[in-house]
Amino acid sequence: MDTIERIIALSDAFGPSGFEDDIASIVKSELAEYEPVMDHMTNVRCEKEKDSDKPRVMIDAHMDETGAIIQAVKPNGTMRFIPLGGWSASSFPRSPFIIRSKDGKDIPAVVAQKPVHFMSKAERDKTPETSDMVMDAGCVSKEEAETLGIGIGSPAVPDVKCRYDEERKLFYGKAFDDRIGVAAAIDVLKQLKDEELPCNLCGSFSVQEEVGERGVRANAAALKPDVMIAFEGCPADDTFSEEYMIQAGLRRGAMLRHYDVSMITNWRFQKLALDIAKEKGIPVQESVRSGGGTNAAMVNISEGIPAIVISVPVRYIHSSNCWCALEDYESVVELTKEICRRLDYRTVNSL
Repeated sequence: MDTIERIIALSDAFGPSGFEDDIASIVKSELAEYEPVMDHMTNVRCEKEKDSDKPRVMIDAHMDETGAIIQAVKPNGTMRFIPLGGWSASSFPRSPFIIRSKDGKDIPAVVAQKPVHFMSKAERDKTPETSDMVMDAGCVSKEEAETLGIGIGSPAVPDVKCRYDEERKLFYGKAFDDRIGVAAAIDVLKQLKDEELPCNLCGSFSVQEEVGERGVRANAAALKPDVMIAFEGCPADDTFSEEYMIQAGLRRGAMLRHYDVSMITNWRFQKLALDIAKEKGIPVQESVRSGGGTNAAMVNISEGIPAIVISVPVRYIHSSNCWCALEDYESVVELTKEICRRLDYRTVNSL
């Protein structure tokens, strides 16, 4: 696959937290030359050079997307569910979803709440909660749902197909947090495969980030990195912020995060990345976030490993419908390649 095809395939793939198998299969296929390994959590990892004494640089992207899991089936065949990851409840109603059955079939469904025609004024004015919603696969009984192979524990994701606008170089689809990062990590590893580097480049494709940054801990324990670069599809803020507060806008370049509630970025590593971007003319944005959290924090606090986050701005992450720009993606890939070309032991030790 080329880059465009890969991004589309990754966006379309089914993979909420805990059910990342389809994405792992794509990663293993695309990076077959690296002989990647997969653990029992479904984390995938690889390294450029076996038994190398060079500093180990781990680039990480999480494979999971926000989704839902069926909690119970009602007698009428509709299903209670709980979110997997940080959804706003208002994003759910009337959204088409796919529920994966126990035998691997994809069953279409829609998230429903009481029709407005039957709501009281108090119900209409109430902020929606997922406890007031159901997932409806068109069943009329619990038994019918069971014949479809769906029930307690069945995972679900938005039913959205990725589209690429060639003229405007824009992607529209779901799961760009963090499939756009997964695609970028694959591209970096592919493009640097035959290049002599001062570091040993390691790929980490982790699971369950959206429910507590769980998988990356296993990858970090196995790969033992000296430094880490985390790729993210970060929330774009350019459609609702004043101009002076826009820190992750579409078509403005890669975003480098100085601070979020999970990590204060190593300023020396951050400065190195920003200096390289300036030197090479790679467009970047800088941000300080009052919320958020990434895999970088988990690796950073485990053994004090220097880590930075390089992100592709994505409009409306953690919802069914998102936008991101190819040029921002390319900025992430190019900047990361340039950083990896500088990370010898002397530079790593200076961080």
